[in-house]
Amino acid sequence: MPPPPAVDIDVGAEAVDDNSPSTTPAYLTVLGVDELRANSVFSGGIAAVGLSDAFKSKTNGKKPTSKDFTYRLTLESRSRQPSPLKQAAQYLSRKGMISLGGGLPSSAYFPFDHVSVGVPRGDLFSESDIHKYAHNVTIGKHDMKEGTSAYDLSVALNYGQGTGSPQMVRWVTEHTEIVHNPLYQNWACVMTVGSTSAFEMCLRSFCNRGDYFIADEYAFCSAVEAGRGLGINAVGIRMDSEGMIPSHLDEVLTNWDEKAREAKKPFLIYLVPTGQNPTGSTQGTQRRKDIYALAQKHDLIVIEDEPYYFLQMDKYVSPSAGSNNGSNNGNSTPAPKTIDEFLASLTPSYLSMDIDGRVIRLDSFSKVIAPGSRCGWLTTSSKICERLMRHNEVTVQAPSGFSQAILFKLLDEHWGHGKYLDWLVHIRKEYTLRRNTMLEACEKYIPREVASWTPPAAGMFLWFRVKSERHPAFGRKNMLEMEHEIFEAVIDQKTLLAKGSWFFAEPEGDHPDVYLRATFAAAEEGAMVEGIKRFGNALRISFGLPAFTETA
Repeated sequence: MPPPPAVDIDVGAEAVDDNSPSTTPAYLTVLGVDELRANSVFSGGIAAVGLSDAFKSKTNGKKPTSKDFTYRLTLESRSRQPSPLKQAAQYLSRKGMISLGGGLPSSAYFPFDHVSVGVPRGDLFSESDIHKYAHNVTIGKHDMKEGTSAYDLSVALNYGQGTGSPQMVRWVTEHTEIVHNPLYQNWACVMTVGSTSAFEMCLRSFCNRGDYFIADEYAFCSAVEAGRGLGINAVGIRMDSEGMIPSHLDEVLTNWDEKAREAKKPFLIYLVPTGQNPTGSTQGTQRRKDIYALAQKHDLIVIEDEPYYFLQMDKYVSPSAGSNNGSNNGNSTPAPKTIDEFLASLTPSYLSMDIDGRVIRLDSFSKVIAPGSRCGWLTTSSKICERLMRHNEVTVQAPSGFSQAILFKLLDEHWGHGKYLDWLVHIRKEYTLRRNTMLEACEKYIPREVASWTPPAAGMFLWFRVKSERHPAFGRKNMLEMEHEIFEAVIDQKTLLAKGSWFFAEPEGDHPDVYLRATFAAAEEGAMVEGIKRFGNALRISFGLPAFTETA
Protein backbone atom coordinates (compact mmCIF):
# COMPACT_ATOMS: atom_id res chain seq x y z
CA MET A 1 0.00 0.00 0.00
CA PRO A 2 1.53 3.35 -0.99
CA PRO A 3 1.93 5.82 1.87
CA PRO A 4 -0.62 8.63 2.07
CA PRO A 5 0.47 12.19 1.40
CA ALA A 6 2.19 14.09 4.18
CA VAL A 7 0.08 16.42 6.29
CA ASP A 8 -0.94 19.54 4.41
CA ILE A 9 -3.88 21.08 6.21
CA ASP A 10 -4.19 24.18 4.08
CA VAL A 11 -4.37 25.30 0.44
CA GLY A 12 -7.88 26.58 0.83
CA ALA A 13 -9.27 23.20 1.78
CA GLU A 14 -12.66 23.28 3.41
CA ALA A 15 -13.13 21.91 6.88
CA VAL A 16 -15.08 18.69 7.10
CA ASP A 17 -18.82 19.19 6.93
CA ASP A 18 -19.99 15.64 7.61
CA ASN A 19 -22.18 16.07 10.65
CA SER A 20 -24.49 13.16 9.97
CA PRO A 21 -27.63 13.16 12.11
CA SER A 22 -27.17 11.93 15.64
CA THR A 23 -28.74 8.65 16.67
CA THR A 24 -29.96 10.07 19.99
CA PRO A 25 -33.37 8.42 20.53
CA ALA A 26 -36.35 10.62 21.35
CA TYR A 27 -36.80 9.19 24.85
CA LEU A 28 -33.30 10.36 25.78
CA THR A 29 -33.78 13.96 24.76
CA VAL A 30 -33.98 16.55 27.49
CA LEU A 31 -37.75 16.07 27.66
CA GLY A 32 -37.07 12.54 28.86
CA VAL A 33 -34.65 13.31 31.70
CA ASP A 34 -37.35 12.63 34.28
CA GLU A 35 -37.20 8.97 33.28
CA LEU A 36 -33.52 8.96 34.18
CA ARG A 37 -33.88 10.95 37.39
CA ALA A 38 -36.65 8.70 38.66
CA ASN A 39 -34.08 5.95 39.14
CA SER A 40 -31.54 8.15 40.93
CA VAL A 41 -31.13 7.47 44.64
CA PHE A 42 -28.13 8.70 46.59
CA SER A 43 -26.61 6.15 48.93
CA GLY A 44 -25.69 8.35 51.88
CA GLY A 45 -23.74 11.37 53.07
CA ILE A 46 -20.00 11.65 53.69
CA ALA A 47 -17.81 9.45 51.43
CA ALA A 48 -20.89 7.86 49.88
CA VAL A 49 -20.39 5.47 46.98
CA GLY A 50 -21.86 6.68 43.71
CA LEU A 51 -21.75 4.26 40.78
CA SER A 52 -23.22 5.01 37.37
CA ASP A 53 -25.44 1.92 37.43
CA ALA A 54 -27.66 3.66 39.99
CA PHE A 55 -28.34 6.55 37.63
CA LYS A 56 -29.04 5.03 34.19
CA SER A 57 -32.35 4.57 32.43
CA LYS A 58 -34.19 1.27 32.68
CA THR A 59 -33.77 0.83 28.93
CA ASN A 60 -29.99 0.69 29.33
CA GLY A 61 -30.26 -2.75 30.93
CA LYS A 62 -31.62 -4.22 27.69
CA LYS A 63 -28.38 -3.60 25.82
CA PRO A 64 -25.62 -6.22 25.36
CA THR A 65 -22.54 -6.19 27.56
CA SER A 66 -19.11 -5.05 26.42
CA LYS A 67 -16.02 -7.09 25.79
CA ASP A 68 -13.50 -7.42 28.61
CA PHE A 69 -10.31 -5.46 27.94
CA THR A 70 -8.75 -5.87 31.37
CA TYR A 71 -6.14 -8.18 29.81
CA ARG A 72 -4.61 -5.00 28.34
CA LEU A 73 -3.92 -3.53 31.78
CA THR A 74 -0.41 -3.10 33.13
CA LEU A 75 0.86 -4.95 36.18
CA GLU A 76 0.66 -1.67 38.08
CA SER A 77 -3.04 -1.32 37.33
CA ARG A 78 -3.90 -4.98 37.91
CA SER A 79 -2.10 -4.92 41.25
CA ARG A 80 -4.15 -2.13 42.79
CA GLN A 81 -6.36 -3.32 45.63
CA PRO A 82 -9.44 -1.51 46.92
CA SER A 83 -8.67 0.95 49.69
CA PRO A 84 -9.88 -0.59 53.00
CA LEU A 85 -10.76 2.87 54.32
CA LYS A 86 -12.77 3.73 51.21
CA GLN A 87 -14.58 0.40 51.42
CA ALA A 88 -15.38 0.95 55.10
CA ALA A 89 -17.12 4.21 54.25
CA GLN A 90 -20.11 2.23 52.93
CA TYR A 91 -21.14 1.58 56.53
CA LEU A 92 -21.50 5.28 57.28
CA SER A 93 -24.89 5.30 55.56
CA ARG A 94 -26.40 2.94 58.15
CA LYS A 95 -28.84 4.70 60.42
CA GLY A 96 -27.41 5.47 63.86
CA MET A 97 -23.84 4.58 62.90
CA ILE A 98 -21.15 6.25 65.06
CA SER A 99 -17.84 6.36 63.23
CA LEU A 100 -14.65 5.94 65.22
CA GLY A 101 -12.85 4.18 62.39
CA GLY A 102 -12.19 6.59 59.56
CA GLY A 103 -9.96 9.64 59.51
CA LEU A 104 -12.75 11.98 58.42
CA PRO A 105 -12.39 15.44 60.02
CA SER A 106 -15.44 16.94 61.65
CA SER A 107 -17.09 19.56 59.47
CA ALA A 108 -17.35 21.69 62.64
CA TYR A 109 -13.74 22.60 61.95
CA PHE A 110 -14.23 23.62 58.32
CA PRO A 111 -13.93 27.44 58.40
CA PHE A 112 -16.73 27.87 55.86
CA ASP A 113 -20.39 28.34 56.67
CA HIS A 114 -21.53 28.82 53.10
CA VAL A 115 -20.29 29.62 49.60
CA SER A 116 -22.29 31.88 47.28
CA VAL A 117 -21.75 32.19 43.55
CA GLY A 118 -23.43 34.38 40.95
CA VAL A 119 -24.66 32.39 37.96
CA PRO A 120 -26.65 33.27 34.80
CA ARG A 121 -30.27 34.17 35.29
CA GLY A 122 -32.54 32.56 32.72
CA ASP A 123 -31.14 32.88 29.20
CA LEU A 124 -29.01 35.93 30.03
CA PHE A 125 -25.71 34.32 29.12
CA SER A 126 -23.50 37.25 28.07
CA GLU A 127 -20.76 38.37 30.47
CA SER A 128 -22.38 41.79 30.94
CA ASP A 129 -25.79 40.25 31.63
CA ILE A 130 -24.37 37.73 34.08
CA HIS A 131 -22.61 40.57 35.90
CA LYS A 132 -25.71 42.78 35.94
CA TYR A 133 -28.43 40.19 36.56
CA ALA A 134 -26.55 37.34 38.27
CA HIS A 135 -28.65 34.93 40.29
CA ASN A 136 -26.90 34.11 43.56
CA VAL A 137 -26.94 30.47 44.60
CA THR A 138 -25.68 29.48 48.03
CA ILE A 139 -24.18 26.21 49.21
CA GLY A 140 -24.52 25.87 52.98
CA LYS A 141 -22.59 23.63 55.31
CA HIS A 142 -25.57 21.52 56.41
CA ASP A 143 -28.07 21.83 53.54
CA MET A 144 -28.51 18.04 53.34
CA LYS A 145 -29.35 17.71 57.04
CA GLU A 146 -31.76 20.62 56.71
CA GLY A 147 -33.39 19.08 53.64
CA THR A 148 -32.74 22.07 51.36
CA SER A 149 -30.27 20.46 48.95
CA ALA A 150 -28.89 17.12 47.82
CA TYR A 151 -25.30 18.29 48.44
CA ASP A 152 -23.60 20.54 50.98
CA LEU A 153 -20.21 21.68 52.24
CA SER A 154 -20.06 19.22 55.13
CA VAL A 155 -19.97 16.42 52.53
CA ALA A 156 -18.24 18.13 49.60
CA LEU A 157 -15.28 19.33 51.68
CA ASN A 158 -14.65 15.98 53.35
CA TYR A 159 -12.96 12.90 51.92
CA GLY A 160 -14.87 11.07 49.21
CA GLN A 161 -14.69 8.07 46.92
CA GLY A 162 -12.46 7.61 43.87
CA THR A 163 -15.51 7.80 41.64
CA GLY A 164 -16.18 11.37 42.67
CA SER A 165 -19.27 12.50 44.57
CA PRO A 166 -22.49 10.58 43.86
CA GLN A 167 -24.14 13.91 43.09
CA MET A 168 -21.77 14.69 40.22
CA VAL A 169 -21.55 11.06 39.09
CA ARG A 170 -25.34 11.12 38.73
CA TRP A 171 -25.25 14.28 36.66
CA VAL A 172 -22.45 13.18 34.28
CA THR A 173 -24.02 9.72 33.90
CA GLU A 174 -27.33 11.26 32.87
CA HIS A 175 -25.58 13.72 30.56
CA THR A 176 -23.60 10.91 28.92
CA GLU A 177 -26.73 8.85 28.28
CA ILE A 178 -28.60 11.87 26.90
CA VAL A 179 -25.83 12.91 24.50
CA HIS A 180 -24.02 9.66 23.61
CA ASN A 181 -26.33 6.77 24.62
CA PRO A 182 -23.60 4.07 24.76
CA LEU A 183 -24.52 0.90 22.89
CA TYR A 184 -23.64 -1.55 25.67
CA GLN A 185 -25.11 -1.69 29.18
CA ASN A 186 -22.07 -2.01 31.47
CA TRP A 187 -20.57 1.44 30.92
CA ALA A 188 -19.71 3.76 33.78
CA CYS A 189 -18.39 7.23 34.56
CA VAL A 190 -15.61 8.26 36.94
CA MET A 191 -14.91 11.88 37.88
CA THR A 192 -11.39 13.12 37.00
CA VAL A 193 -9.20 16.12 37.70
CA GLY A 194 -9.48 17.20 34.07
CA SER A 195 -8.49 15.35 30.91
CA THR A 196 -4.69 15.69 31.18
CA SER A 197 -4.69 13.88 34.51
CA ALA A 198 -7.11 11.30 33.10
CA PHE A 199 -4.87 10.61 30.11
CA GLU A 200 -1.79 10.19 32.31
CA MET A 201 -3.83 7.73 34.36
CA CYS A 202 -4.70 5.80 31.18
CA LEU A 203 -1.05 5.71 30.09
CA ARG A 204 0.00 4.21 33.40
CA SER A 205 -2.86 1.74 33.29
CA PHE A 206 -2.14 0.39 29.80
CA CYS A 207 1.48 1.12 28.85
CA ASN A 208 4.83 0.17 30.32
CA ARG A 209 8.14 2.00 30.01
CA GLY A 210 9.47 1.42 26.51
CA ASP A 211 6.02 1.08 24.94
CA TYR A 212 4.52 3.35 22.28
CA PHE A 213 1.09 4.88 21.97
CA ILE A 214 -0.47 6.11 18.72
CA ALA A 215 -1.23 9.79 18.13
CA ASP A 216 -1.73 12.31 15.36
CA GLU A 217 1.46 13.52 13.66
CA TYR A 218 0.83 16.87 15.35
CA ALA A 219 -0.60 16.14 18.80
CA PHE A 220 -1.52 17.93 22.02
CA CYS A 221 1.92 18.55 23.50
CA SER A 222 0.93 17.88 27.13
CA ALA A 223 -0.27 14.40 26.14
CA VAL A 224 3.01 13.67 24.37
CA GLU A 225 5.03 14.99 27.32
CA ALA A 226 2.96 12.94 29.75
CA GLY A 227 4.11 9.84 27.88
CA ARG A 228 7.76 10.85 27.61
CA GLY A 229 8.03 11.34 31.35
CA LEU A 230 6.87 7.74 31.78
CA GLY A 231 9.24 6.41 29.12
CA ILE A 232 6.32 5.94 26.70
CA ASN A 233 6.80 7.48 23.25
CA ALA A 234 4.22 8.47 20.66
CA VAL A 235 4.18 7.23 17.08
CA GLY A 236 2.72 9.91 14.84
CA ILE A 237 0.17 9.11 12.12
CA ARG A 238 -0.10 11.45 9.15
CA MET A 239 -3.00 13.86 8.90
CA ASP A 240 -5.16 15.66 6.37
CA SER A 241 -7.95 18.22 6.79
CA GLU A 242 -10.00 15.62 8.74
CA GLY A 243 -7.17 14.64 11.06
CA MET A 244 -5.66 11.17 11.27
CA ILE A 245 -5.46 9.31 7.94
CA PRO A 246 -6.86 5.76 8.38
CA SER A 247 -4.75 4.21 5.60
CA HIS A 248 -1.52 5.39 7.23
CA LEU A 249 -2.69 4.14 10.62
CA ASP A 250 -3.36 0.71 9.09
CA GLU A 251 -0.01 0.74 7.28
CA VAL A 252 1.97 1.59 10.42
CA LEU A 253 0.28 -1.08 12.53
CA THR A 254 0.29 -3.78 9.84
CA ASN A 255 4.01 -3.29 9.19
CA TRP A 256 5.09 -2.71 12.79
CA ASP A 257 8.60 -4.16 13.26
CA GLU A 258 9.11 -4.98 16.93
CA LYS A 259 12.85 -5.57 16.48
CA ALA A 260 13.47 -2.32 14.65
CA ARG A 261 11.29 -0.31 17.04
CA GLU A 262 12.48 -2.28 20.07
CA ALA A 263 8.89 -2.23 21.28
CA LYS A 264 5.70 -4.20 21.01
CA LYS A 265 3.06 -3.16 18.52
CA PRO A 266 1.11 -0.30 20.19
CA PHE A 267 -2.54 -0.78 21.04
CA LEU A 268 -3.40 2.54 22.74
CA ILE A 269 -4.50 5.32 20.38
CA TYR A 270 -4.95 8.93 21.53
CA LEU A 271 -7.33 11.12 19.53
CA VAL A 272 -8.81 14.61 19.80
CA PRO A 273 -11.43 14.06 17.08
CA THR A 274 -13.19 17.44 17.25
CA GLY A 275 -11.34 20.75 16.83
CA GLN A 276 -8.04 18.92 17.25
CA ASN A 277 -5.28 20.69 19.15
CA PRO A 278 -3.19 22.05 17.44
CA THR A 279 -4.49 21.68 13.85
CA GLY A 280 -8.18 22.49 14.42
CA SER A 281 -9.16 19.51 12.25
CA THR A 282 -12.43 17.65 12.87
CA GLN A 283 -13.05 14.03 11.94
CA GLY A 284 -16.27 13.48 10.02
CA THR A 285 -18.62 10.60 10.77
CA GLN A 286 -17.15 8.28 8.13
CA ARG A 287 -13.59 9.06 9.23
CA ARG A 288 -14.49 8.05 12.78
CA LYS A 289 -16.15 4.85 11.55
CA ASP A 290 -13.06 3.99 9.50
CA ILE A 291 -10.71 4.52 12.43
CA TYR A 292 -13.00 2.55 14.77
CA ALA A 293 -13.01 -0.33 12.27
CA LEU A 294 -9.20 -0.28 12.35
CA ALA A 295 -9.32 -0.24 16.15
CA GLN A 296 -11.33 -3.46 15.93
CA LYS A 297 -8.98 -4.94 13.32
CA HIS A 298 -5.85 -4.21 15.38
CA ASP A 299 -7.54 -4.59 18.78
CA LEU A 300 -6.85 -1.03 19.93
CA ILE A 301 -7.99 0.88 23.00
CA VAL A 302 -9.23 4.30 21.83
CA ILE A 303 -8.72 7.34 24.07
CA GLU A 304 -11.31 9.86 22.84
CA ASP A 305 -10.26 13.21 24.34
CA GLU A 306 -13.08 15.64 23.56
CA PRO A 307 -12.79 19.02 25.32
CA TYR A 308 -14.07 20.82 22.18
CA TYR A 309 -16.89 18.43 21.28
CA PHE A 310 -19.65 20.97 21.86
CA LEU A 311 -17.81 23.74 20.03
CA GLN A 312 -18.84 22.37 16.62
CA MET A 313 -19.66 25.22 14.27
CA ASP A 314 -21.47 26.13 11.11
CA LYS A 315 -19.46 25.93 7.91
CA TYR A 316 -17.49 29.13 7.30
CA VAL A 317 -18.11 30.98 4.06
CA SER A 318 -16.03 34.05 3.27
CA PRO A 319 -17.83 37.43 3.17
CA SER A 320 -16.13 37.94 -0.19
CA ALA A 321 -18.32 35.10 -1.49
CA GLY A 322 -21.43 37.04 -0.52
CA SER A 323 -22.06 35.11 2.70
CA ASN A 324 -23.47 36.56 5.86
CA ASN A 325 -21.26 35.12 8.62
CA GLY A 326 -22.55 37.44 11.28
CA SER A 327 -19.21 38.43 12.78
CA ASN A 328 -18.66 42.06 11.87
CA ASN A 329 -21.92 43.06 10.23
CA GLY A 330 -24.12 43.03 13.30
CA ASN A 331 -26.12 39.94 12.40
CA SER A 332 -26.20 36.74 14.42
CA THR A 333 -24.69 33.45 13.35
CA PRO A 334 -27.48 30.90 12.77
CA ALA A 335 -27.86 28.57 15.72
CA PRO A 336 -29.91 25.41 16.32
CA LYS A 337 -33.50 26.33 17.14
CA THR A 338 -34.05 23.52 19.64
CA ILE A 339 -31.97 21.32 21.90
CA ASP A 340 -32.92 18.28 19.83
CA GLU A 341 -31.66 20.10 16.74
CA PHE A 342 -28.42 20.94 18.55
CA LEU A 343 -27.84 17.34 19.62
CA ALA A 344 -28.67 16.07 16.15
CA SER A 345 -26.15 18.49 14.61
CA LEU A 346 -23.23 17.00 16.55
CA THR A 347 -20.94 14.55 14.78
CA PRO A 348 -21.46 11.20 16.56
CA SER A 349 -18.81 10.43 19.15
CA TYR A 350 -16.63 7.33 19.22
CA LEU A 351 -18.39 6.42 22.46
CA SER A 352 -21.76 6.46 20.68
CA MET A 353 -20.54 3.98 18.03
CA ASP A 354 -18.52 1.73 20.34
CA ILE A 355 -20.01 -1.77 20.48
CA ASP A 356 -17.01 -3.41 22.16
CA GLY A 357 -16.20 -1.21 25.16
CA ARG A 358 -12.79 -0.31 23.68
CA VAL A 359 -13.35 3.48 23.81
CA ILE A 360 -12.38 5.56 26.85
CA ARG A 361 -13.99 8.96 26.44
CA LEU A 362 -12.47 11.91 28.31
CA ASP A 363 -14.82 14.83 29.00
CA SER A 364 -13.95 18.08 30.71
CA PHE A 365 -15.59 21.29 31.90
CA SER A 366 -12.39 23.18 31.05
CA LYS A 367 -13.48 24.58 27.67
CA VAL A 368 -17.22 24.93 28.34
CA ILE A 369 -17.29 26.15 31.97
CA ALA A 370 -13.81 27.01 33.32
CA PRO A 371 -10.33 25.38 33.17
CA GLY A 372 -9.69 26.20 36.82
CA SER A 373 -12.53 23.95 37.91
CA ARG A 374 -10.10 21.06 37.29
CA CYS A 375 -13.07 18.79 36.92
CA GLY A 376 -14.06 16.31 34.24
CA TRP A 377 -14.99 12.67 33.84
CA LEU A 378 -14.20 9.59 31.81
CA THR A 379 -16.61 7.02 30.43
CA THR A 380 -15.81 3.42 29.49
CA SER A 381 -16.70 -0.14 30.45
CA SER A 382 -17.32 -0.68 34.15
CA LYS A 383 -14.39 -3.09 34.62
CA ILE A 384 -11.91 -0.57 33.25
CA CYS A 385 -13.61 2.20 35.23
CA GLU A 386 -13.12 0.19 38.41
CA ARG A 387 -9.36 0.01 37.77
CA LEU A 388 -9.14 3.73 37.01
CA MET A 389 -11.13 4.49 40.15
CA ARG A 390 -8.51 2.54 42.17
CA HIS A 391 -5.86 4.73 40.54
CA ASN A 392 -7.76 7.82 41.69
CA GLU A 393 -7.87 6.50 45.24
CA VAL A 394 -4.09 6.59 45.63
CA THR A 395 -3.35 9.72 43.57
CA VAL A 396 -5.75 12.66 43.16
CA GLN A 397 -8.61 10.91 45.03
CA ALA A 398 -11.26 13.10 43.35
CA PRO A 399 -11.77 16.61 41.98
CA SER A 400 -11.88 19.46 44.50
CA GLY A 401 -14.93 19.44 46.73
CA PHE A 402 -15.42 23.15 46.09
CA SER A 403 -15.49 22.50 42.35
CA GLN A 404 -17.87 19.57 42.60
CA ALA A 405 -20.25 21.45 44.90
CA ILE A 406 -20.31 24.60 42.75
CA LEU A 407 -20.74 22.63 39.53
CA PHE A 408 -23.53 20.55 41.05
CA LYS A 409 -25.32 23.69 42.22
CA LEU A 410 -25.05 25.25 38.75
CA LEU A 411 -25.60 22.21 36.53
CA ASP A 412 -28.10 20.19 38.52
CA GLU A 413 -30.06 22.38 40.89
CA HIS A 414 -29.94 25.69 38.98
CA TRP A 415 -29.77 24.78 35.29
CA GLY A 416 -30.72 21.16 34.82
CA HIS A 417 -29.72 19.32 31.64
CA GLY A 418 -31.87 21.44 29.35
CA LYS A 419 -30.48 24.80 30.40
CA TYR A 420 -26.93 23.42 30.32
CA LEU A 421 -27.47 22.43 26.70
CA ASP A 422 -28.83 25.94 26.08
CA TRP A 423 -25.55 27.25 27.48
CA LEU A 424 -23.59 25.00 25.12
CA VAL A 425 -25.57 26.37 22.18
CA HIS A 426 -24.68 29.87 23.39
CA ILE A 427 -20.93 29.30 23.63
CA ARG A 428 -20.96 27.45 20.32
CA LYS A 429 -22.39 30.60 18.77
CA GLU A 430 -19.87 32.84 20.57
CA TYR A 431 -16.88 30.79 19.44
CA THR A 432 -18.27 30.70 15.91
CA LEU A 433 -18.32 34.50 15.89
CA ARG A 434 -14.74 34.58 17.19
CA ARG A 435 -13.62 32.13 14.54
CA ASN A 436 -15.27 34.18 11.82
CA THR A 437 -13.64 37.38 13.07
CA MET A 438 -10.19 35.78 12.93
CA LEU A 439 -10.77 34.23 9.52
CA GLU A 440 -11.96 37.53 8.05
CA ALA A 441 -8.84 39.22 9.45
CA CYS A 442 -6.69 36.49 7.89
CA GLU A 443 -8.28 37.04 4.49
CA LYS A 444 -7.48 40.73 4.77
CA TYR A 445 -3.99 40.73 6.27
CA ILE A 446 -2.22 37.40 5.70
CA PRO A 447 -0.30 37.17 2.39
CA ARG A 448 -1.66 34.03 0.76
CA GLU A 449 1.42 33.64 -1.41
CA VAL A 450 3.36 32.51 1.69
CA ALA A 451 0.70 31.16 4.09
CA SER A 452 -2.49 29.10 3.91
CA TRP A 453 -5.06 27.78 6.35
CA THR A 454 -8.25 25.74 6.63
CA PRO A 455 -11.32 27.25 8.34
CA PRO A 456 -11.85 25.01 11.38
CA ALA A 457 -15.22 23.34 11.88
CA ALA A 458 -14.83 23.19 15.66
CA GLY A 459 -12.63 24.08 18.59
CA MET A 460 -10.44 27.10 19.31
CA PHE A 461 -7.48 26.90 16.94
CA LEU A 462 -6.40 28.04 13.49
CA TRP A 463 -3.45 26.21 11.91
CA PHE A 464 -1.26 28.07 9.44
CA ARG A 465 1.02 26.38 6.94
CA VAL A 466 3.87 28.76 6.19
CA LYS A 467 5.29 28.01 2.76
CA SER A 468 8.91 27.65 3.76
CA GLU A 469 9.91 26.73 0.20
CA ARG A 470 9.35 30.40 -0.67
CA HIS A 471 11.43 31.73 2.22
CA PRO A 472 14.70 33.51 1.30
CA ALA A 473 16.60 31.11 3.58
CA PHE A 474 15.13 27.97 2.00
CA GLY A 475 17.95 25.56 1.16
CA ARG A 476 20.34 27.29 3.53
CA LYS A 477 18.46 26.64 6.74
CA ASN A 478 16.53 23.59 7.88
CA MET A 479 12.86 23.65 8.78
CA LEU A 480 13.38 24.24 12.52
CA GLU A 481 15.74 27.14 11.83
CA MET A 482 13.31 28.77 9.41
CA GLU A 483 10.44 28.17 11.83
CA HIS A 484 12.37 29.92 14.60
CA GLU A 485 13.27 32.84 12.36
CA ILE A 486 9.61 33.34 11.40
CA PHE A 487 8.54 32.89 15.03
CA GLU A 488 11.00 35.56 16.15
CA ALA A 489 9.73 37.90 13.44
CA VAL A 490 6.21 37.48 14.83
CA ILE A 491 7.49 38.09 18.38
CA ASP A 492 9.18 41.27 17.15
CA GLN A 493 5.71 42.42 16.06
CA LYS A 494 4.55 41.84 19.68
CA THR A 495 2.31 38.92 18.80
CA LEU A 496 2.60 35.36 20.07
CA LEU A 497 1.69 32.24 18.10
CA ALA A 498 2.67 28.67 18.92
CA LYS A 499 5.34 26.84 16.93
CA GLY A 500 4.18 23.76 15.07
CA SER A 501 7.28 21.91 16.28
CA TRP A 502 6.02 22.13 19.83
CA PHE A 503 3.37 19.58 18.83
CA PHE A 504 5.50 16.95 17.08
CA ALA A 505 4.43 13.47 18.18
CA GLU A 506 7.85 12.29 16.97
CA PRO A 507 10.39 15.13 17.22
CA GLU A 508 13.01 13.12 15.34
CA GLY A 509 10.71 12.39 12.41
CA ASP A 510 10.63 14.00 8.98
CA HIS A 511 8.78 17.33 9.17
CA PRO A 512 9.34 19.28 5.96
CA ASP A 513 6.79 22.05 6.55
CA VAL A 514 6.54 25.03 8.89
CA TYR A 515 3.30 25.45 10.83
CA LEU A 516 2.12 28.00 13.40
CA ARG A 517 -0.96 27.81 15.63
CA ALA A 518 -3.20 30.72 16.60
CA THR A 519 -6.16 30.65 18.97
CA PHE A 520 -9.32 32.69 18.68
CA ALA A 521 -10.38 31.78 22.23
CA ALA A 522 -8.99 34.53 24.42
CA ALA A 523 -8.18 37.92 22.89
CA GLU A 524 -10.82 40.62 22.54
CA GLU A 525 -12.10 41.11 18.99
CA GLY A 526 -10.05 44.23 18.29
CA ALA A 527 -6.88 42.72 19.73
CA MET A 528 -7.46 39.52 17.74
CA VAL A 529 -7.69 41.45 14.49
CA GLU A 530 -4.63 43.51 15.38
CA GLY A 531 -2.70 40.34 16.24
CA ILE A 532 -3.47 38.82 12.84
CA LYS A 533 -2.46 42.08 11.16
CA ARG A 534 0.88 41.98 13.03
CA PHE A 535 1.34 38.34 12.07
CA GLY A 536 0.81 39.31 8.43
CA ASN A 537 3.37 42.11 8.80
CA ALA A 538 5.88 39.66 10.27
CA LEU A 539 5.42 37.29 7.33
CA ARG A 540 5.92 40.13 4.85
CA ILE A 541 9.11 41.22 6.59
CA SER A 542 10.47 37.68 6.94
CA PHE A 543 9.73 36.77 3.31
CA GLY A 544 10.78 40.16 1.90
CA LEU A 545 7.31 41.02 0.58
CA PRO A 546 5.94 44.54 0.09
CA ALA A 547 4.30 46.12 3.13
CA PHE A 548 0.53 45.81 3.47
CA THR A 549 -1.44 48.69 1.98
CA GLU A 550 -4.90 49.43 3.33
CA THR A 551 -7.45 49.70 0.52
CA ALA A 552 -10.55 51.86 0.61
